[in-house]
This record gives sequence, structure tokens and C-alpha cells, in this order.
Amino acid sequence: MNWITNYVRPRINSIFSRREVPENLWHKCDECGTMLFHRELAENQNVCTQCDHHMAITPRDRFAHLFDGGIFTEVEVPAPTADPLQFRDQKKYPDRMKAAQKKTGESEAMLVARGEIGRTPIVAAAQDFSFMGGSMGMYVGNAIIAAAQEAVKLKRPLILFSAAGGARMQEGILSLMQMPRTTVAVEMLKEANLPYIVVLTHPTTGGVTASYAMLGDVHISEPNALICFAGPRVIEQTIREKLPEGFQRAEYLLDHGMLDRVTKRTEMREELITITRMLMNQPPAVKGDLPAPQPEEAKAETPAEETVEE
Repeated sequence: MNWITNYVRPRINSIFSRREVPENLWHKCDECGTMLFHRELAENQNVCTQCDHHMAITPRDRFAHLFDGGIFTEVEVPAPTADPLQFRDQKKYPDRMKAAQKKTGESEAMLVARGEIGRTPIVAAAQDFSFMGGSMGMYVGNAIIAAAQEAVKLKRPLILFSAAGGARMQEGILSLMQMPRTTVAVEMLKEANLPYIVVLTHPTTGGVTASYAMLGDVHISEPNALICFAGPRVIEQTIREKLPEGFQRAEYLLDHGMLDRVTKRTEMREELITITRMLMNQPPAVKGDLPAPQPEEAKAETPAEETVEE
């Protein structure tokens, strides 16, 4: 038995051997190539700390940063008929759905929730682009209708975060019918005099842009988001001309009057609190944990002047 070979060398190798680093600890920015620590990136809402590039974020992570304390309650959405057209391309539609559900951990492409932002009660809906491109199918139509009905019932404003590649081709005409259905849902909010605020994120395209994404009272976008019906490549091939720099990006649309604001994701919460309270005819939000005291309460808590007996 060789003591050095069998005991000493393995012992030294175990002490000084290179440890494996998990692959998900670091994320490379798509824009500038900077390696970002995953916790730092998550705390900054998936916005690059070096170049401010806005990466994709899931609806649950978005809501965790949006709602007070990250607390929200999901709103139930009626489930539509599964695979109504028995559609199949390279895969069966149910197989694509199962793959998307396994990948994202969500049942569909939109999440609806209610809660408070800056102690202001709201209803919010957000699309998940990682779920089949956030495509607008019957479930997304049901989700927007459910969100509008919840907002009307509770008399709350509705804030919608759009992110989609357009209609879901596997549902054909049934998907396109969600455009008028969601338009009617938005009209319900207007009839109830409730604000409807749309936050357009990268990318928002196709039938989504042609319907509920452009029917808001206020339109806000994240920086450099692609917002269009047909993409710039399709337009260039059609007109055979070179498009202007930044065409169909958020800043270009802001300059041409299609948007009201372009706001960073890290500043979006405060922006939405201010706009929501303004549209609801409420006083500005109070910074801190406690709400502002009512005038009567403040008057009652004021100590009375002490009287001196002669």
C-alpha cells in the first residue's frame, strides 16, 4: 500500500479541487454583455445595472415588486375549451401547451391579481411572453374580461402590462375574436368611470396592439420596447425602403404622440401610484408605512392648552 498515493494525494486534491459553480448564479446582459449576479439582477427587477437594458420579467416577479409588500391575491379566470380546433402543426396544440406550462410553471399566458400599490387598491393583469410568446388566445380574452369585471365590482382602476407576439394561431378565428371581446371589457371600465392604464413592455405586437393595448386612458412604456402591429422587417420588405432609426420603439412612438410616458421599470411603481391616485381624485400618496391622518383625527389628537388656576 502506497500511503502517499492512496491517502495524502486524494486528501490534498479534495481540499484544493476546483468547486463547481451553478450555472444560474450569473446572467449575461443581452445588450452590453456584462455578467450580472442573479440576486443583484432580481433586486433591480431584471434591469441591467450597467446599461439599463430591460430584460424579460415574469408576471409574478413583476407583481412582487409592484404591490405593497409583494402581497397580492390572484383573480380566478374561467378556463376556455381546450384545443377547440383540434389544431396540429409540427406538434399538437395540447403538447405545446404542456411544454409551455412546464417551462414557465404557469397555466396560461396572463396573470390577473388584486392588491394595493401605495395603499391604493387596484386590479392588475400581466402577460407572460415566455408562455408561447404571450399570444392572445381565448384564455387571455377571458383574463381581461375577468380583470375588468373585478375592477368594476370593487370600483378599482385596472392596470395592464402587455407583452405579446399577437394572436394565437392555434386557435384561429377564436383568437381573433378576443379583440372585440377585450374592447367590450375596456368599455365596461369606461362606463363605470374607472381608469384603465396600459404599460406596454417589449414586445407588444399584432392583434394585441390593435385592441386592448392601445385603448387605455394613459399609455406608458418601458424603454426601448418594440410596439407595433407589423414588425419593421415586414414593413421594409413591403415598401422596399429603409426605416428611420429606432422606428416602432418606445422613444420614437413617444416623440410621435402614440405614448404618454416612457418610464424605467425601477421607477414604474411610483409613476403608477401617482397617476392612479390622480385619476381617482385621491390626494397624493404618503411616504412611509402609515396613511395620512384625516383632518378630524389630527384635530382630535392636538393637545389642549393647559389652563393655570389663579
